[in-house]
Amino acid sequence: MIRESKSPNLYGELFKRHSNNPLLTAQDWPYPAHTVFNAGACQMGDETILLVRVEDRRGHSHLTVARSNDGVSNWHIDSKPSFAPDPENYTEEAWGVEDPRLTWVPERDEWIIAYTAYSPSGPLVSLARTKDFSSFTRLGPVMPPEDKDAAVFPRRFGDRYAMIHRPVSAGSSGAHIWLSFSPDLTHWGDHHILLHARRGAWWDANKIGLSPPPLETAEGWLLLYHGVRHTPGGCLYRLGLALLDLENPWQVLRRSDEWIFAPEMPYERQGDVNGVVFPCGWILDKASGTIRMYYGGADSCLALATAQIVDVLDYLRRCPAPSTRKRSRMTLFD
Repeated sequence: MIRESKSPNLYGELFKRHSNNPLLTAQDWPYPAHTVFNAGACQMGDETILLVRVEDRRGHSHLTVARSNDGVSNWHIDSKPSFAPDPENYTEEAWGVEDPRLTWVPERDEWIIAYTAYSPSGPLVSLARTKDFSSFTRLGPVMPPEDKDAAVFPRRFGDRYAMIHRPVSAGSSGAHIWLSFSPDLTHWGDHHILLHARRGAWWDANKIGLSPPPLETAEGWLLLYHGVRHTPGGCLYRLGLALLDLENPWQVLRRSDEWIFAPEMPYERQGDVNGVVFPCGWILDKASGTIRMYYGGADSCLALATAQIVDVLDYLRRCPAPSTRKRSRMTLFD
């Protein structure tokens, strides 16, 4: 149960950048690469694993595994792409595979990877599975274009899996975060909006999307999401927080009014896409309570910021509770 607070008492800084940033750039790669960024992240035993988006000089992306014992240094990077596009068998990957999110699903004893498959038809959500990040099996596309920013929850709700994603329709008034359900990870339905993009002067006006996969805590599912604001100098990608009910994830308990992380450093403000911080993975060390957030900077490098889970949850307790809305079934682009 979330405790009520009369005053936001907002923190100046929740996530602190690591002094070694940027952790990884194209210069660290064992084969030619243009940029490396937007990595999924997980912990397997003593190893931190990043599934890194690597863009080549054509502009097409693939995914490559990097491993480290401390999650900061001495990265061992696969000598060739670990998960390359397969357009002959999966035409939706003709222009590459991008932005993976990793979820350990204990019931299946495997990691489920949600990623963006990109082709002339537009970006869409595809799933794959792995046990070791050495071999991968595709489950195929699960949403039509245009859709991205997806991640699967680690457990079922009732007898259904759940997935967060971000569809966009032509002529839509905004790009919102959606929640969908599936009995088998293949057939998805019961689509509805989870978080609306705000409008006007808000930092998350018009376009929002999930960042890392939802993180289970004692107080609810912790969401980190990005909001895009258009400015005369270009788009700014900033991050905010929300908290969902543990058993009814369509119920939003808290949502931050303020952004909690924004592009400030040169490696975040200057690159292929200026003014971007974009995390696809985070890891909670339960012993220390430390969250490690791995994020792309300016679509050009990988960086790390850390926070304490107690501070993040305390911050959310002081955030507003959204007005109660009755959940209803919707068509995909209501």
